[in-house]
Amino acid sequence: MADQSNTSAPAALYERRGGIAIISLNRPLALNAVNAALATAVGTLLDQAENDNDVRVVVITGAGRAFCAGADLKALAAGENTDADGHPDWGFAGYVQHWLSKPTIAAVNGFALGGGTELVLASDLAVVDEHAQLGLPEVKRGLFAAAGGVIRLQQQIPRKIALELALTGEPITAVEGLKLGLVNRVAPAGTALELALELAEQIAANAPLSVRESKSMIHRTANDSDWEPAVWEANTAAMKVVFTSDDAKEGPTAFAEKRQPVWQGR
Repeated sequence: MADQSNTSAPAALYERRGGIAIISLNRPLALNAVNAALATAVGTLLDQAENDNDVRVVVITGAGRAFCAGADLKALAAGENTDADGHPDWGFAGYVQHWLSKPTIAAVNGFALGGGTELVLASDLAVVDEHAQLGLPEVKRGLFAAAGGVIRLQQQIPRKIALELALTGEPITAVEGLKLGLVNRVAPAGTALELALELAEQIAANAPLSVRESKSMIHRTANDSDWEPAVWEANTAAMKVVFTSDDAKEGPTAFAEKRQPVWQGR
């Protein structure tokens, strides 16, 4: 666990493991509650990962025993702004409205109710510790899940279940989240990051352009009819990017030569 008694400790940490960038929320004694310093650090590190051609997947996790306890209530009570400095457009934690072309995986290592669940909802994939709970308890405190919770929850699980969770504020277990499709993997206690990295490695082994365009198309067309011309226009544009790339030649060539492909990302 990072020593939060050191006030100079960065609010988020960055690590590269091959093609995977790991961003760790680093306010463990505050259960990684989000203040302006954390939001600024996370948003800046996301940009760093986005602009590094060698990074193919981003994993976000928490230092210590929590993933994220939501907004820093002490900072809010003191009238402090918890947005990222100069980038309110990045949204809560510098993350929930911060588009990345590369896949993101939430490695939920502990407490994640409220804002922590909203970080999960903003991620492409989620690996959750078996003892962690997910939920939006804001209504129990006279608030509502304004960092994307009430927007995204209904998109990712059945609407009536989303309404029940949002209106009662009651949590669900990691296993229940898995059954609902909110969670990709339930990790044995203490192994969420390890399991998330295994998933990230599977993705990172694939052609970067193919992965990015696949992610983009799924997000762009999530709420559209498959009969809309605009959907197929977007599909054609993505095809041009991928199918005319060097990697589109390398994939079949490597297969024919019975070797692993060497992706260039172009």
